Amino acid sequence: MFPRLRQGLGWAYLVAGFTFIFLPVVILVLFSFTARDIPLPPFEGPSLQWYERIFGNDRMVDALANSLLLAALSSLIATALGFLGAYGIARNPTRFDGVIRYAIMAPITVSYLIVGMGLLVTFHVMGIPKSLWAVGAGHMVINLPLCFSIILAGLGEHQRNIERAAHDLGASDLRALWRVTIPIMRPSLFAAYCLAFTLSWDEFIIAFLLTRFEVTLPVMLFELLRGGSSPELNAAGSVVFCISMSIVMIAVLLTLRRKPGP
Repeated sequence: MFPRLRQGLGWAYLVAGFTFIFLPVVILVLFSFTARDIPLPPFEGPSLQWYERIFGNDRMVDALANSLLLAALSSLIATALGFLGAYGIARNPTRFDGVIRYAIMAPITVSYLIVGMGLLVTFHVMGIPKSLWAVGAGHMVINLPLCFSIILAGLGEHQRNIERAAHDLGASDLRALWRVTIPIMRPSLFAAYCLAFTLSWDEFIIAFLLTRFEVTLPVMLFELLRGGSSPELNAAGSVVFCISMSIVMIAVLLTLRRKPGP
């Protein structure tokens, strides 16, 4: 009796947790298809008019493109820098490794608001105007510690042994890195890139502080939200959610995909 009760309570807790997490998202997506001018019951539709409106809005499309481009480039650079830092520490240990790790991981302990304000002041002193490039620098700052920690965790002793074997066979350091280490580390690199992309894709605070005319999609959603809730806002939020989930699903499928046998 008690094992079944515990199992039932476990399933109830699981269902309640998923309901709490996903019910608001389901409501958001559902009322993005309403035919009414306000996203409130009763539901009328389905209608695609709000999606037609956001994709017919040039500013909205530009903000979407800015977010995708910014996330792709900043995540790529953050992953590359994280790999170089992790590889250097893992393969060339020194007595200052603890200090170096702390310096790299320090931004993760600071709120995005402080990071954004610090970059805003710094760029102003340096004469760098607000732009998507400034936002990209901010996203690299907040994503580098995550990429570094993920990649460092994947650099184990077995990779070092394989690299030594490659060196014994005549491979140079650069060739062993490119032909051996990076292919082995591909799952960790891909996981770090996907996580950085997801965080950069829907980041708002830094993007809001460091942009002026060219804005990202989260900043555009904030402008819509200031005018009150609307089905158009629901549709834009649904696009953000679908792209985020698509990234996660692609990452899971590519990670779990097995190579075909000979």
